Amino acid sequence: MIKHSVEKIGGTSMSRYDDVLKNIWQRPQVPHGGTEKTLYQRAFVVSAYAGMTNGLLEHKKTGEPGVYALFSEMDENRPWQQKLYEVQAAMLAMNEEMFEGQDIVRRRADQFISSRIEDVKQCLEHLENVCTFGHFQLDDHLHRVREMLSALGEAHSAYNSVQLLKLHDINARFIDLTNWRSDSQQTLEDHISDAFADVDFTQEMPIVTGYTQCREGLMKTYDRGYSEMTFSKVATVTGAGEAIIHKEYHLSTADPEMVGAENVHPIGLTNYDVADQLANLGMEAIHPRAAAGLRKRNILLRVKNTFEPEHRGTEIRSDYSSKTPKVEIIAGTRSVWAMELFDQDMVGDPSYGQKMNDLVFESGVRVLTKDFN
Repeated sequence: MIKHSVEKIGGTSMSRYDDVLKNIWQRPQVPHGGTEKTLYQRAFVVSAYAGMTNGLLEHKKTGEPGVYALFSEMDENRPWQQKLYEVQAAMLAMNEEMFEGQDIVRRRADQFISSRIEDVKQCLEHLENVCTFGHFQLDDHLHRVREMLSALGEAHSAYNSVQLLKLHDINARFIDLTNWRSDSQQTLEDHISDAFADVDFTQEMPIVTGYTQCREGLMKTYDRGYSEMTFSKVATVTGAGEAIIHKEYHLSTADPEMVGAENVHPIGLTNYDVADQLANLGMEAIHPRAAAGLRKRNILLRVKNTFEPEHRGTEIRSDYSSKTPKVEIIAGTRSVWAMELFDQDMVGDPSYGQKMNDLVFESGVRVLTKDFN
């Protein structure tokens, strides 16, 4: 039985759209269970272009405030507005570069994202005014503000990608999961199911926003890993035969940016347990909760290098186990503290461990591993 694949493209790769176009979108593939190559039988979940989400929220590595961080400070000078205009300028610059010589398409793309940014601006201004009344507290609404701002980046890249593909005679379809200007709210599964209800994978190529607005609120649980959850859910809900993540590097034996690309090689084959441990260290191939859905449905996950399209990448399977024990990958993380607690009163008290877990959870620190005796 021929099945489609669901594929995720990261932000760094998306910014090199010419390479993505040549190496992925215009490159026919044999679908899962098929024998002939086709451009279709593939759906793509896309991230925002590199740097856009940093500008909209905060810089992931340096902590430099973006629109969200500045808005949350409730500064009467409204510095968030200037930051929002800077993000808009960056998005329009991307449009100009992407659609050079295609004035009609560029104007269409500019109008699309400028309209959404104006929506956000008006919404945030109204929210500020509402929160000057004591009955309304800004903190109660900040998670929704964060979700709304996140939606801008993915909508921008997904809409642009569809316009680019149509210029190259590919029947692309914009699947907007941001729920923009809608008066209804569905669960994550129902929203995706409805969006794909009439998609014909044999004739069209869905380009899907990495952010999905839903009743559960993806950012509450996954924060900036929300696109991986969308990717996983699209794969499971639509019954994909394979899930593929396209990154700027292979899933390698060590971090190529740290030790040099010449000193590493692709892992090639591993299992979901290893992927979960990597995610716990911050080296996410995929968020553990997103991987769980794929694992339960026995969907093969493949991590590929966007810029080496001939390479099969690394397969992550639920049934793989190395014949001989070995080190597959070297990974680490900074600023790790080890804490040892001894209290004579813990002896014979089965609830003591749970109390400690609750205290650690309330502190907000991230736990790599724990041992209780």
